[in-house]
Amino acid sequence: MQLIQINKARYRRHLNIVIVACIVALLAGALGISQTLIALFPDASGSHFHWNLLGVVISAVTIGFLLNKYRHHDFMLEVVYVWELKQALNKVTRKMLKLKAAAKQGNIDALLAMQYSYAGSRLLWQLDDNTIVMDDLALAQAELDRLAAHYNVNLNVEDYNETLLKQF
Repeated sequence: MQLIQINKARYRRHLNIVIVACIVALLAGALGISQTLIALFPDASGSHFHWNLLGVVISAVTIGFLLNKYRHHDFMLEVVYVWELKQALNKVTRKMLKLKAAAKQGNIDALLAMQYSYAGSRLLWQLDDNTIVMDDLALAQAELDRLAAHYNVNLNVEDYNETLLKQF
């Protein structure tokens, strides 16, 4: 997955709309379905937990289906991109201990994966206004730059491919 610059204002606006729409749909769907089921199949004991649970499950599955169906719509472009980027970065993060050890040994693929992780994290944190840990990221990037210079490696995030992680 390549790193691209996206419009922060458009991303935030669309993400907020998607979140609010999902919350409203979950509330309305769960209540509507469960109340309909309770009216159709009343329980003499007064416990309707199973109908309420079924309403929530049906609503959640429907919302998931709709989000997946419309993921390629232009409105969802930035939201889906950030979601997929977070998944890609999570794959790198899970292997970070092995990557750091290999990077100290001069493994070019490890250095490249770490560069991708740092660049992607910087992009995400700027989009989400999460600048608290930027200083830590700058220190990690400086260490990575030092290792790259030591091993005379030019790191370009465009060269990163997820298949590089299989060796770690």
